Amino acid sequence: MKILRASHMERCIGCHSCSLACARLVHKTLSWDRCGIRIASAGGLTTGFEAKTCLACDPAPCSLACPTEAMRQRKGGGVTYRSKLCIHCGQCAKACPVDAIFMSPDENAPYVCIHCGQCVNFCPQNCLEFTEKPSHPKQTGGSS
Repeated sequence: MKILRASHMERCIGCHSCSLACARLVHKTLSWDRCGIRIASAGGLTTGFEAKTCLACDPAPCSLACPTEAMRQRKGGGVTYRSKLCIHCGQCAKACPVDAIFMSPDENAPYVCIHCGQCVNFCPQNCLEFTEKPSHPKQTGGSS
């Protein structure tokens, strides 16, 4: 399973091309408030930028918190989002440990990275990667 990684944020110039690509290509709009990846200052222009995006948790706390299964666990990590089931309660955003779910102020709907990779080709600095998620062997327990 492939996931989005912001592996080279030291190269980021804060152009927000990735966010706009997500809004336009994935959500069919052009709005800063409707995208699954956000770029923010890491503390000022001289300190660079950070990408706020889904880390593909497994299990995903946002999925567990959703009362209607609008946020559903994706096999291998992350979630899929089904807007028709969403009641706009915001529980998914509150449950996200990395603040990667954004509630749009105009419609109070959640926006989260679905790991589609659409944004990667629009980053002029090659900060983003769409790569295979590292697999972690299951712990077998026991004592030594």
